Amino acid sequence: MPKTTLLTPAVVCSKKNGLQIRIRSGGHDYAGISYVSDVPFIILDMFNLRSITVDMNEQTAWVQTGATLGELYYSIWKKSKVHAFPAGVCPTVGVGGHVSGAGYGNMLRKYGLTTDNVVDARIVDKTISVFRAERTLEENATDIVYRWQQVAPTTDENLFMRMLIQPSTSKVNKGAKTIKATIIAEFLGKADDVVALLGKEFPELGLKKEDVKEMSWIDSVLWWNQNNGTPEFLLDRNPNSANYVRRKSDYVQTPIPKARLEWLWQRIIENGRPGMVFNPYGGKMNKIPITETAFAHRAGNLFKIQYSVTWEDGGIEAENNNTAEIRNLYRLMTPFVSKNPRSAYLNYRDLDIGVSHSGSYAEGKVYGVKYFNQNFDRLVKVKTAVDPQNFFRNEQSIPTLSSK
Repeated sequence: MPKTTLLTPAVVCSKKNGLQIRIRSGGHDYAGISYVSDVPFIILDMFNLRSITVDMNEQTAWVQTGATLGELYYSIWKKSKVHAFPAGVCPTVGVGGHVSGAGYGNMLRKYGLTTDNVVDARIVDKTISVFRAERTLEENATDIVYRWQQVAPTTDENLFMRMLIQPSTSKVNKGAKTIKATIIAEFLGKADDVVALLGKEFPELGLKKEDVKEMSWIDSVLWWNQNNGTPEFLLDRNPNSANYVRRKSDYVQTPIPKARLEWLWQRIIENGRPGMVFNPYGGKMNKIPITETAFAHRAGNLFKIQYSVTWEDGGIEAENNNTAEIRNLYRLMTPFVSKNPRSAYLNYRDLDIGVSHSGSYAEGKVYGVKYFNQNFDRLVKVKTAVDPQNFFRNEQSIPTLSSK
């Protein structure tokens, strides 16, 4: 779909012929519902609607929905070495889907979500410091994870510390399984400052200046992608390979006690391959009212969990085994996460939490309140006003009041 002038005829034609429409921006929909359907459909592929205009006088960037985050970052860097935009880590993610699902990145605690900054630019006229720290159970990982829960959501908003929790092979006890906790962090400031900060707030980590690298914003984008090349890497829209993945999400509102962490480690080791990614909230996220946008998971949430499993072998057996393992890990975490509803993040699309077969309000509310909490009914009213016949729909779309 190379021209915007073709969009309206495509929608009219689809509606006239009783076809559903699926809209793909970057194709990173974990559940695939932006490009797969069980009923006859067409795809509006936004791949060619990718123009980016960066206006340094207005300090704005106008971006078409088919552009990738990498292309946006590169375009900003070409115009300015002191501007940035707070969005995701993966450069091949499409801007349209990322923004419409709220979007977040490693500047979330300082500037909020991507959608909080639409039609905006951010000046990052300071050095960025990054570091990575790994600990296993034999290296006091439990104490690190327990303390991280208290520090990461409350520390200086210039600091974003992501934590990965993964089953791993022990280097101490040969052949034994263990848990590895990995902190991947970005600080908007100097290395000396973040070392001093965590020396006071997180001494268990033992961070030293030699563990920290100082760099520019664009270099930090490459660092997060483990790429030591040039910014032109961000323009690559065609990864050479793709794995099979399953993802789920949760929100934690109360720190998990140390004794329960020790119980959890054993269950994760027994379960198999899936791991978790903890993304801290706090900072700017606590200051924006939940009614400001559709995204409702703000103050009161310490961190978001992404459950993750990736595999390479195709076939139904591998899919079933990995799906069962990630579902079991999700079940194990039930006592430690948000309740009534058990909230979820829209951009980590998860059909396990509910699907709509008829387009009814009742079906939509099952997953809708998990993604949007009390903002769900506001979205239903908007959907009813702009699409009363519920033409634009998928397995987890917003229903209309007429279907109530």
